[in-house]
Amino acid sequence: MKFDMGSTTLSELGRQTTGSSDDLGGLVKQLIAAAAPLEGKFNGAGRAVFDSFKENTDEITAALNGSLQSILGGQAGMGTAFDSGVQEQTDNANQQMSAANFDAARFGAR
Repeated sequence: MKFDMGSTTLSELGRQTTGSSDDLGGLVKQLIAAAAPLEGKFNGAGRAVFDSFKENTDEITAALNGSLQSILGGQAGMGTAFDSGVQEQTDNANQQMSAANFDAARFGAR
């Protein structure tokens, strides 16, 4: 199995996640607006849950967005680690090449 990730993969993923975060809050608010005609149609425990959800919309949205922000933080950390690994690999390769004696490997060298 080969894992090949381009240098812009994580930054693109971060942009997409940021867009999802913005959309999510709007979707929760749309859900409440769509459910508005149902208000007053429930009785008992169903009504209590519906009213609780409606009252806590802002908290629910904040919790979901907080979770997405944590995901974004993880993606940023992965991006930093990936970039650092690429730089370290480059530095190590350059160091090894500068220490190598390429002239000794030539069989016809004089």
